[in-house]
Amino acid sequence: MTAAAVGKSLLSQFRGLECKTLTVPFIDTPEKARGLIKRIGETGPAMVISTITDQTIRSVIRECDAPVFDVFDAFSAPMSAFLGITPAATAGETHGMSNTYDTRIDAVNFALAVDDGLNSERLGEADLILVGVSRAGKTPVSLYLALQYGKKAANYPLTPDDLGASSLPKVLLDYRDKLRGLTLSAERLSQIRQARLPNSRYASLDNCRSEIQAAEKLLAMSSVPLIDSTRRSVEEIAALIVHTQ
Repeated sequence: MTAAAVGKSLLSQFRGLECKTLTVPFIDTPEKARGLIKRIGETGPAMVISTITDQTIRSVIRECDAPVFDVFDAFSAPMSAFLGITPAATAGETHGMSNTYDTRIDAVNFALAVDDGLNSERLGEADLILVGVSRAGKTPVSLYLALQYGKKAANYPLTPDDLGASSLPKVLLDYRDKLRGLTLSAERLSQIRQARLPNSRYASLDNCRSEIQAAEKLLAMSSVPLIDSTRRSVEEIAALIVHTQ
């Protein structure tokens, strides 16, 4: 996942580039590494972004014809020089730095249990509560926050009745410090909703524009931090949310 996130971020800087990406996890033996090299050779022009720490496996990966961009090579040596500590180069260390496996799984189960306003009596357990109109991207961001950061993220959709009120629902105001708003352009929301319910009032541009304006007004009245998801990936949105805490 780390290599995929780094690669996606770097490639996004090259506008107009068209390429296919493939994430290959658990390359934890030389045999698997050789199988990957064979696969790369059969694919055609390619480049490899690697976060493998095992020296033997890294040596095998470097034998492939494609250029290898090693994330640990790029950062470990200068960091080691600054810190005065030799890196352990132990596989799997990144997964144990902040959140245990059990913590992340518990957070994912929580996100599913309180998805889309379900079980609102459990909102007190949440680390974060994402708020926005229907199809604003709340569910995928909640799950990413759980899986990547171990955050218990609930999400609550603002219904037409909520949008016609003078303040956010009381159940949300009880946890105002946990609220984070998601918004997006009316054009993008309409496009997303058209794929779900084509030619409906729900998906119409006018309705989407009206809902977004009402939602942003309600969130602003309660001083809820607002993030525009129109041109941002789930990873970027999650990172911004975490850094608003």
